[in-house]
Amino acid sequence: MKYDLNLLPVFVTMMDERNVTRAAERLGMTQPALSNALNRLRDTLKDPLFIRERYGMKPTLMAEDLAPTIRAALSALDEAIGGQQEFDPGQATRQFTIAPNSYVEFALMPEIVSRLRDIAPGVRLRLIPFGNDLVETGAVSGATEMVLGRIVDPPDNMVVQHLMDDSLACVVRKDHPDVKDKLTQELYEGLRHVNVLPPGRIRTGLFQALQQRGLKREVAVSVTHFLAVPEMVAVSDYCATLPSLICQRLARDERLKVLPAPVDLGTFPVELAWHVRYRSDPAHRWLRSLIADVAKDHGLPVAEGHAG
Repeated sequence: MKYDLNLLPVFVTMMDERNVTRAAERLGMTQPALSNALNRLRDTLKDPLFIRERYGMKPTLMAEDLAPTIRAALSALDEAIGGQQEFDPGQATRQFTIAPNSYVEFALMPEIVSRLRDIAPGVRLRLIPFGNDLVETGAVSGATEMVLGRIVDPPDNMVVQHLMDDSLACVVRKDHPDVKDKLTQELYEGLRHVNVLPPGRIRTGLFQALQQRGLKREVAVSVTHFLAVPEMVAVSDYCATLPSLICQRLARDERLKVLPAPVDLGTFPVELAWHVRYRSDPAHRWLRSLIADVAKDHGLPVAEGHAG
């Protein structure tokens, strides 16, 4: 039996999205074109593959059984073909889908974008939320090409590379009535705090570090992104404990000042993860190298303890 290999990415994307509209958008196809491809695949395999339900498309038992084999076959093809290709960043026109956590998006992505502009102007990035679940990001299936942040319990088909470590510092408003040039533990515990609750493990690391050092903190307000912190701190007497690299960015704001934490809160890791199917992809390897270089330039020179 002859198979149209062009139909296999349609199948995998439908398994990931369970929605024709979203699958078509991800593949850069029109919805009618994707529906036509799906019908051809159904005819070939003599199975409906996906059944429409109230909240999306449910895979049939055959689709569930075929999915691991088809994913593995595509991965093997990608690795075999990709390893034979060369990558010229100056001429490339590829788009990468990347899931950075909010820390990486704020602290590292601007420099990554700047280098791409200079070295590979035709390379485009599509950033999607990191979240807590690698499956939700599309990284486990390979639909998302890279994940940047703190990677916990990756599955066997994910490769994880340690990029850098960062420490923690504090930021308050420049004319704070109680904080001069140093934060003591007593002063820190007497202040009210802005707490950042991004998705992922950074917040867990900070909570553990504070607990391990016996440092107490009264939280006045919690926000969901580091970008909200400068405005909150600038108009209040609150303090925020943040990654040092983010504090360096905020130090450029004339309304704010950055101070060391009252005790050493240790460090936390920043990692890069990708599906094994991209291991030999020359373009992917090149972008991984560029990201690693950016992280090396910004991270701590020596990794010591981790903040949780």
